[in-house]
Amino acid sequence: MKKKIYILAPYPKGQAPSQRFRFEQYLDILEKEGCEVKFYSFLSEKAWKTLYQPGNYLGKFDQVMISFMRRWGLIFKLKKADHVFVHREMAHIGPPIFEWISAKILGVKYIYDFDDAIWLPNYSEANARFQRLKAYWKVKYCMKWAHKVTAGNDYLADFARKYNNNVEVIPTTIDLQNHHNLETNQSLKPLVIGWTGTHTTMRYLSEITPVLQELEKDHEFEFHVISNEKPDFELKSLRFIPWNKETEIEDLARIQIGVMPLVEDQWSAGKCGFKALQYMALSIPTLLSPVGVNMVIVEDEENGFFCDSQNDWKVILEKLLNDEALRTKIGLEGRKRVKEAYSVNANTAKYLALFNNQER
Repeated sequence: MKKKIYILAPYPKGQAPSQRFRFEQYLDILEKEGCEVKFYSFLSEKAWKTLYQPGNYLGKFDQVMISFMRRWGLIFKLKKADHVFVHREMAHIGPPIFEWISAKILGVKYIYDFDDAIWLPNYSEANARFQRLKAYWKVKYCMKWAHKVTAGNDYLADFARKYNNNVEVIPTTIDLQNHHNLETNQSLKPLVIGWTGTHTTMRYLSEITPVLQELEKDHEFEFHVISNEKPDFELKSLRFIPWNKETEIEDLARIQIGVMPLVEDQWSAGKCGFKALQYMALSIPTLLSPVGVNMVIVEDEENGFFCDSQNDWKVILEKLLNDEALRTKIGLEGRKRVKEAYSVNANTAKYLALFNNQER
C-alpha cells in the first residue's frame, strides 16, 4: 500500500521560490519511491494573483474567505495521511487555529518546515495595511506543536529549538540536472555583473550602487537586475530584466559576476543564501556580504568572495572584470560546492528519511 503524504503550503505549486526550492523539487522523487503525494495550497491560483495586486480589497477578502473554507474542508481529512508536511503555515493569515486543531484535537504529528526568519514582520506594500493579519507571533506555536521541525539553516534551527527539541537542518537546494543546468560563458562581451531578487530586497543594492558608478568610468560592462519590479537608481550600465519563470535560468546564466549585498540583521541571518547558490550553480563567481549562512556556504577566495565594505566591492569587482581565468576558476569551484552540499542529489536522502517512519 502506498504511503500517503499530504503537503500543506501557503501558495500554489510552482509559484513561490521558498516552496519550489525547499520541497517541490522532491515531490516526483517521493512518488518514484512509491509514495502518494497530495499537495494542498492555502491560496488558489486565482487567490494568489488577486492578493498580490494593489487595491481590489473586496476581491481579496472573497478569495481569502474561500481559501479558509477550503482549508476547513481539508483539516479533518489529515488523519488519512501517513505524513503531513507543513511549509511555513497552514493558513496564509490569522492565528494558528488549523495547527492547533491538527495537533491538539486530531493528534496529527505534522512536520513543520521553514526557510526564513518568518517570525519577523515582512510584507509587500500592496498589503501593508493588512500586515497585522499575518500574526507573525504564531510561528513559535506552529513549531511547538509540530512533531518535527526542518529549518533552512543553523540560525533558524537554533530559534526553533527554543520551542521544539526535534529539529533538523535541511538547506534550500538546487536541481543541477533539471533546472539550474546551464553554465555561464565567461568569454561573452560586454561583461555582465548581475543581481536577482524581489523588490523587497532590492534596497540592499544601495551599498554597491556608488561602486558601480565608479567602475563605469573605466570599464565596459552591463549591470543586470532580474526582478519583479524595475529599480529606480541611476546607472548607465543598468539593464532591467523582468523575472520570468520560463526564462529565469537563461537570464541568470548571462550573468558573469553575481552580487549579493546584505546588511547584518535578524532577517538577513535567517536567509538561506539562495541567491548565492543560484549564481554558484551556474558557475558564476559570487561576491557576497559575510552575513549569516553565507559564511557557511562560501570559503572566501576559494569558491566566492566576501565583501565587507564598499572598498572590498570595488577592488574585487575590478579584479574579476579584468581576469577571465579567475572568473572561470572561482565559478567552477562554486558549482562544485553546490553539487557537494546544496544540490537535490546531495539532499535527497534527508527528505526520504523524513517520511521513512509512520508518524500518525
